[in-house]
Amino acid sequence: MSSPRGEESLLAPRNLVAFLLVSLIWGGTWLVIRDQLSIVPAQWSITYRFIVASAGMFVLAAVRGEGMWLAPGGQKWALILGVLQFTLNFTFVYNAERFITSGLVAVMFALLVVPNAVLGRMLLGQPITRAFVLGSSIAAIGVALLFAQEYRASPATLSEVLLGAALTIGGILSASFANIAQAMEGAKRQPLVTLLAWSMLWGTAINASMAVVIEGAPVFDARPSYGLGILYLGLLGSVVTFPLYYGLVRKIGAGKAAYSSVIVPVVAMVLSTLFEGFVWGWLPASGAVLVLAGMIVALRGRAAPPLRRATPEP
Repeated sequence: MSSPRGEESLLAPRNLVAFLLVSLIWGGTWLVIRDQLSIVPAQWSITYRFIVASAGMFVLAAVRGEGMWLAPGGQKWALILGVLQFTLNFTFVYNAERFITSGLVAVMFALLVVPNAVLGRMLLGQPITRAFVLGSSIAAIGVALLFAQEYRASPATLSEVLLGAALTIGGILSASFANIAQAMEGAKRQPLVTLLAWSMLWGTAINASMAVVIEGAPVFDARPSYGLGILYLGLLGSVVTFPLYYGLVRKIGAGKAAYSSVIVPVVAMVLSTLFEGFVWGWLPASGAVLVLAGMIVALRGRAAPPLRRATPEP
């Protein structure tokens, strides 16, 4: 199944499996990130994560036969993604969780569908259908209900909530620009896993430099949960998920792929029920139902005619 642009359907079995796997794994990363914010400064935790992730991604590139090197001009795209996705995005997210709960950050990240769809329309000519607008509006109401639940349960002060929200918005915008950048023609000419490996390596170098300048010498937490968390975030939360997610962006469009960020808060709250004793009430239950219903409405819409314009490259 495909649209007039040649985009595939999310409901195609291979795409749907990838979408669900990304949503489930990323739904669990928020709790793990929260545990990472102990004695280790955020910038060092991010650095350790992407040391593991970049090494794992190079191994995956070799296993898949993509090679270790990018085509001419590829390092420019790797650096762009390294800065936007693997430095700025994660710096904003990790620091946001110092002020507001992981659930609240996860809920806010569902807003990624908005800049992804708008930027995808402006820069890539990807259509925004009426069904997508309607479904996104329904999902937004669900996200608002989930946000209200998380805010009511959060012990943070109003100023902390506002600062955490501002940092989260910074992460959302960084991630969205990264999503669009890697879907441009110059980036798409690069082997995806190799591109991600170099992007993560650039991100590791930049994050380590920032950590030394801002925080000083490396700090590590000896708790087993911290080390296991680094492995989970680096391998499952990065090596497994980013090739799947960016593959979806290229195949079904940035707006639809970003609906994983709408499912993630629901997954995070289910995990909170299992591991943190979260109790479902009418507010979060209604929000979860609306989020799922909105996604179904948005994804059942037929694609609109594409914009006829050249794809710009930075």
